[in-house]
Amino acid sequence: MFIHSDDITAYIPQRTPIVMISGILEVNGPITRTALHIAPDNVFVENGVLMPPGLMENMAQTAAARVGYIAKQENSPVPLGFIGAVKDLEIFELPPAGQTIETTTEITGEVFNATMVNGKVMYEGKVMAQCELKIFINPLK
Repeated sequence: MFIHSDDITAYIPQRTPIVMISGILEVNGPITRTALHIAPDNVFVENGVLMPPGLMENMAQTAAARVGYIAKQENSPVPLGFIGAVKDLEIFELPPAGQTIETTTEITGEVFNATMVNGKVMYEGKVMAQCELKIFINPLK
């Protein structure tokens, strides 16, 4: 069950066709979970599967959704974030179009405006992809 899915673009800076989450499932401390229904016409789908750039963008947007969700709860503007580094990216399988994946990010550290996040994409109980992201948040003036 989504805690938010009506207009996910209120929580993330991306716009169609690059929106890679369908809704937020959970924001609980350092943990964020989202879902993505992979449309067959998704810009990152080739040969019926979601390609690695789509998996990477999905993990990054899950991290961004947490920041946006918290900002909205505080009635603050949603800040922009940027991927500064990707470490230990592993792609195990490519999930099929027409299905729904679930992505979890967990904050492992924060220093100034840099946040370290572990991301994991799951489909039918199996890990599809995982990595560590370093994300920089652009502080709002």
